[in-house]
Amino acid sequence: MKKLFLLIAVFFAVQGYGQSVFGYWYGYGNVKIKSSASNYLVEMILQPEKGYVKGVLNYYFKNTYRSVQVKGNYNASTRELNLYNIPVTYFGSNSNMEIDCIMNLRASLRAAKAGSNLVGAFVGLPENRYTCFDINFNLSLNEDASQKDSVLRAIREYKETYQVWTPSASDTLQAVTIQQRKVVNYVVEDEFKKRESVLASEIEVNSDSIKVDFYDNGEIDGDSISVFFNNQLLAFSQRLSTRSIHFNLALDTTKEVNELSMFADNLGSIPPNTALMIVSDGEKQYEIRLSSSLEKNATIRIRRKRK
Repeated sequence: MKKLFLLIAVFFAVQGYGQSVFGYWYGYGNVKIKSSASNYLVEMILQPEKGYVKGVLNYYFKNTYRSVQVKGNYNASTRELNLYNIPVTYFGSNSNMEIDCIMNLRASLRAAKAGSNLVGAFVGLPENRYTCFDINFNLSLNEDASQKDSVLRAIREYKETYQVWTPSASDTLQAVTIQQRKVVNYVVEDEFKKRESVLASEIEVNSDSIKVDFYDNGEIDGDSISVFFNNQLLAFSQRLSTRSIHFNLALDTTKEVNELSMFADNLGSIPPNTALMIVSDGEKQYEIRLSSSLEKNATIRIRRKRK
């Protein structure tokens, strides 16, 4: 009888945990348009209370980092999360003028043995639905970071943040310039194939060659990456910092799409492994936030604009 009660208690504990939105959630947000400007890197820290949910939303967009408080409700029966009146930078903003869209967040919790995800969108209010387009996202729960003390402390110590970061002249001095040739590291190559490659952005360029720079996009916390171009390893165990890891890449013109991938060698002291990647074709510059983990690679697709 005691064993039966124990099994029942464990079952309900597991069920309750699987239906909770408590913790750290990471992922991408994208507007469904053909523009790199639609790429948002999102982190949410959520704490359900009796009758409501509170937390902190952090996101990177272009060269801007925002941190805002969020509040709403969560229905554990339907697994639906709603957060209200969130200022989100309009995807069409430029570096000289950024405009906020006030949006609501709607998401569904999908819990499985492999992990939990919040899948949904930031949705414009009725009065601006036709100018503030939906930003679709898929956020994964980071169970390692979702310790109760850590979550409560992050929410308790929240400070509203709005920061703009642009690489300075000293930042753009390359820490290392890497030649475009295949290198060999069988361990990294095998592990790269095992991980899921997640599309972070798709860009169109006006040249057969591009310049690519990787930076650590936040606090320097020991992130180390390997870089693949069209599934070939170009560099491994490269430490991210405020100085760039620089590549001059010639596109394979026989391919309709070239792919550039970031593989996480580690997660640093603050997971996940995040970077700012700047791609230039000589005419236009793209700033793309990347996030990779020990399960997923971050990939961008590069198309050559038709002449």
